[in-house]
Amino acid sequence: MTSFFSYSVDQRIKKDNLLLKLNKLIEWSKIKNKLNKLYKKDIQDKGGERPYDPLKMFKAILLGQWYSLSDPALEEALCLRLDFMMFTGFELLEDCPDATTLCRFRNRIIEKGLDKKFFNEINQQLERLGLKLKEAHGAIIDATIIESSARPKRQLSIAEDRKEKEEINCKIIESKDTDSRWLKKGSKCFYGYKGFVSVDSEKGYINNIHVTSANIAEVNQFENVVDDNCERVYADKAYASDKNRKFLKKKKIKDGIMFKASKNQKLSPWQKIKNKLISKKRYMVEQCFGTIKRRFNFNRASYIGLAKVEGQLYLKAICYNLLKGVRMVEIRY
Repeated sequence: MTSFFSYSVDQRIKKDNLLLKLNKLIEWSKIKNKLNKLYKKDIQDKGGERPYDPLKMFKAILLGQWYSLSDPALEEALCLRLDFMMFTGFELLEDCPDATTLCRFRNRIIEKGLDKKFFNEINQQLERLGLKLKEAHGAIIDATIIESSARPKRQLSIAEDRKEKEEINCKIIESKDTDSRWLKKGSKCFYGYKGFVSVDSEKGYINNIHVTSANIAEVNQFENVVDDNCERVYADKAYASDKNRKFLKKKKIKDGIMFKASKNQKLSPWQKIKNKLISKKRYMVEQCFGTIKRRFNFNRASYIGLAKVEGQLYLKAICYNLLKGVRMVEIRY
């Protein structure tokens, strides 16, 4: 049954509004089923106020990542923007959650590992709609730097009112983000994380995600991001190793890792040709990083800690895949 609010919004929002299209694209009831028993009150009702509708809350969290809003800014947008109200279902001002509630809900999702489950569910729905391939011919792997939200400062704290002959009582205070690490790339230094992704070589959807501290070598993380549902894996020279090639052979996946020259051995003409062919395939993963960083503003993490940064990357990846899905529907029709 259409409410008066819905009818009024339909008259004021254009039909090509992205959020309205997104609301019709996904079967949100399946997401809601995964949110059952997220709250203790859902498991054992002992009275008290009912929690917010978890599906509405998830949609709100997704909008926060889509538009790169802080929790206070998201709280304000949910009260002011008609398309936000229509998309989430928070139609009444008194029903809108505050910033603290939004923050706690997002943290609860990450703690319970639901971010990855939602990511997989969205991908499966896009596959059933024919917008995404279930088994792609190729997967492209790469990593990007995600700067920490905390400043990488080191302080020396010395106790006051000490005598000269007494032992100095001091301690080193590191950055609040203890999971972040330094990485030097070219002439620049970064403090934060590495976000690994695997995208399909046909349409560029994200299939797999992995996050580490920035100082971790990419070559050692290859197995953690490889997607088994593909015929070939493409990767740049950073992943070139006998171990990774043997891993692909064991999985019966064709080797698309670029060759890396060493001091004692130059690349053969055949290896140079193969490197050029592989490099032509890698543009899709670069487009993926470009969209996530520019469109979804993910050069820097918004939260502190490895688990939360990985959770944010999963949410950004959901936004990225949904955006591709909506655009493909527009092209199709």
